[in-house]
Amino acid sequence: MVPMRLYLQILRYRPAQLLLLGSAPARLSYAMISLGIYFKVYHATGSISVAGLASGVNGLAGAFTAGIRASLIDRFGLVKPLAILVPAYGVMIVLFNYSHGQSLLLVASFLLGLSAPPINLSVRPMWKTTVPEEWLRATFAVDTAVMGITAVLGPVLATTLALSRRPNDSLNLCAASMIVGGLALLVQKSVRTWRPEGKVGGAIPLWRTPAIRLLMLEGAFIGLGMGSFDIGLPAITTLHHVAARAGYLFSVLALCSIAGSLLAGIAARRLPPLKVFRRVYLAWMLLSIPMIFLSPNWLMFVVVGGLGFCGGAQHVFYLEIMEAVRPVGAAAGALGLLWTIEGSMSAAGTSLGGYLAQHFGPHWCFGVDVVCVFVGFWIIARDKVRLSAANIVPSSRVELGAISEAGANDL
Repeated sequence: MVPMRLYLQILRYRPAQLLLLGSAPARLSYAMISLGIYFKVYHATGSISVAGLASGVNGLAGAFTAGIRASLIDRFGLVKPLAILVPAYGVMIVLFNYSHGQSLLLVASFLLGLSAPPINLSVRPMWKTTVPEEWLRATFAVDTAVMGITAVLGPVLATTLALSRRPNDSLNLCAASMIVGGLALLVQKSVRTWRPEGKVGGAIPLWRTPAIRLLMLEGAFIGLGMGSFDIGLPAITTLHHVAARAGYLFSVLALCSIAGSLLAGIAARRLPPLKVFRRVYLAWMLLSIPMIFLSPNWLMFVVVGGLGFCGGAQHVFYLEIMEAVRPVGAAAGALGLLWTIEGSMSAAGTSLGGYLAQHFGPHWCFGVDVVCVFVGFWIIARDKVRLSAANIVPSSRVELGAISEAGANDL
């Protein structure tokens, strides 16, 4: 089957192998850090609320400065930001791991978020110059799937080690994974020789680009909804005295997201990304509605799986759309700016969802998510002309023989 052969070709293509394998340990570190901080602060203070606050400020600081770190890549390239931030971040995690005192831990959590190395922001711009253009959608899918795998493994590792006889091993492994992954990227020739795109003289600022402003607005609502949804799942399982099911629900969400991203990489290759994006968006919107009425039973697992599947597919097409509409010279900056908006609003959604779950019930969290997804879909549908550059049909001709030969030359 040609689509599956395409995935095999990508995984056998030497430059793609190096980039995927090199970034995997650092991505695992990011998947571990939130729970690692949570358990460290909880063990040090005995307070769940303080531990949650520490994880929250870390995530908020990381999201808020994503755009700044992305701009560093667009200005200086990949080597300097990674060479400085990766070892500094690893050392800071270790120092945090052996620190004590509530105030110090909260401040350190915030500083860790501010200084997080731009791993994903470094990898994503590389794909355009690493693989043939006709491979790009499938490569985004593979890249998203790798992130999904680390998102499944990271929390399991962080929790298992944090609750073991040697709880410090959780954050120590987190620090080691970041340093190993960062160094694995830095030693790659393609990373060291990558140069930022040249800026266009007289171009308007990134945030004033109509298409990017549209995606920023849509991302603000989606971030708010996702943050509320993420707190709604553990809240409703706790209310129904089946708190352990929250972990299983998140696992189903992540695993189905991987499946969705992989299918998106091989499906509908003759359709423009914006058209497919809107179709999946509609399915995502409709699947969100039943969550308002469900209990944490088998039916919720089915619906959550569907939401994860749609989310994984959405991510692949979203990257294509962003790549099509972003200004020249903003390969990392565009994604960083959008992540800043979405991540910051996700933190706000988590806070709002926590308040609603405590005072009105967790189904209100899912209600907020439904409203936000509806608004996001309406924004895209109403002003899709701003994203018209993403209506171009990507090349559907994948010359597997030629690519195989190119890949063999790199092996």
